[in-house]
Amino acid sequence: MRKLKNSELNRLSIEEFKNSDKTPIVVVLDNIRSQNNIGSVFRTSDAFLIEKIILCGITAKPPHKDIHKTALGATDSVNWEYVQNTTDAINILREEGYVIVSIEQAEEAIMLQDFNIDKNKKYAVILGNEIKGVQQEVVNMSDFAIEIPQIGTKHSLNISVSAGIVLWELFRKIQSN
Repeated sequence: MRKLKNSELNRLSIEEFKNSDKTPIVVVLDNIRSQNNIGSVFRTSDAFLIEKIILCGITAKPPHKDIHKTALGATDSVNWEYVQNTTDAINILREEGYVIVSIEQAEEAIMLQDFNIDKNKKYAVILGNEIKGVQQEVVNMSDFAIEIPQIGTKHSLNISVSAGIVLWELFRKIQSN
């Protein structure tokens, strides 16, 4: 087994990425404190051809050196916008026909592996603040809450890890339908 060279990975150019059909998912970052987490979500969103990222509240916006450090250029490929209030972003997305999904431990949450994708729908995935999670007001506005199963002692994951797990699983399900 030989590691592949970067030149063998068939990576899209930024222009090719911009012109590609996107995965029908928008990621909403609800008051994320860490610029490194924000950059990681950009990078993961690039990997799975996510439509766009909406940055809300205290979530920092590119360009920012700490976002750039983990995004590795994904802020140039992934579309993004800033909306001050997460609830306003949710209302806009709902009007555009998105299914609103909070990633949160909540009553009636569906375990990630049990969440069924409808290939004819678009999804807005909300990831919350590192300490407080998704705002309760936003959870109340959601069509679904999805929980990542965890069996250890902590029952919390870093937001960038959560984004990677959730976006991979939803991407996989969308691609397999």
